[in-house]
Amino acid sequence: MRGDLSLATSVLRAAVGDRVRPAFPLAPLTTFRIGGPAALYVEPESEADLIACAEAVRRAEIAFVVLGKGSNVLVADEGFPGLVLRLGRSYRWAAREGNVLRAGGAMPLPALAGVALTHGLAGLEFGVAIPASLGGAIRMNAGAHHGEMADVVRLIDVFELGSGTPSQVEASAAGFSYRRSRLAPDAVIVGSALQLSPGDPSALRERMDEARAWRRRTQPLAEPNCGSVFMNPPGDHAARLIEEAGGKGLRVGGVQVSPKHANFIVAEPGARAVDVLELIDRLRSLVRQRTGVVLETEVRAIGGEAHAAA
Repeated sequence: MRGDLSLATSVLRAAVGDRVRPAFPLAPLTTFRIGGPAALYVEPESEADLIACAEAVRRAEIAFVVLGKGSNVLVADEGFPGLVLRLGRSYRWAAREGNVLRAGGAMPLPALAGVALTHGLAGLEFGVAIPASLGGAIRMNAGAHHGEMADVVRLIDVFELGSGTPSQVEASAAGFSYRRSRLAPDAVIVGSALQLSPGDPSALRERMDEARAWRRRTQPLAEPNCGSVFMNPPGDHAARLIEEAGGKGLRVGGVQVSPKHANFIVAEPGARAVDVLELIDRLRSLVRQRTGVVLETEVRAIGGEAHAAA
């Protein structure tokens, strides 16, 4: 759905001025460093900005997508044909209220884990190893090291682009499951309240240091990648299945299954999204033929063929 981009641009310019950017490159906003531009791009700094985005989407009937830190995203080579929103700096904040840590949706999860450590609050140590924004981490129920967002989320503040209104969602109504939530597709996560507990700062720091060291030791951090490509099937690990099926090191064009971790795909300069999609299909096929297991992707595909394959 392309809609009326000229109308959307006019609506947004009237509200946010030059902060609406046409043909904006998305690859630098993702950890994969792959993909084409957004037809329109805005970083909302207020509810008024979000209301303007909602009006543009409704009146111009354009597609939209919300981008966080871009750590589990594959943007199509042709880019995204609608509006891409990425919460601005005003949504990057944190505040303590007793054992509750409130934060804006753009707050990086590792930084928020550091805030929790500063206040001696336990429960978010796993977040130090997840390169996501708080909003993105909640949306996909991100997790690591025996912890996940569902363990700590208490309330979620959202802005519904469809209705142009803010609301709150209780954690019990978010539909959290493994690497998923059932939050509405048009819900922009603008903030959240996390329920933590008092902890010994030295013990918290030790757990966080261990998580960082594990990530450096096991993941290809020096190369562009999108994080884990596939979700782990029940009782097993996608990386083990891929390696057993002979997929480790497999290459298509400018992308390759990481020799360091078989559930990561790494990209060379100039790599294309279509190469990633083909490699994903090959890995799925190898694992299915070898084990009968059908792997599900964790990476979020945006635009073009990538969006259709999501």
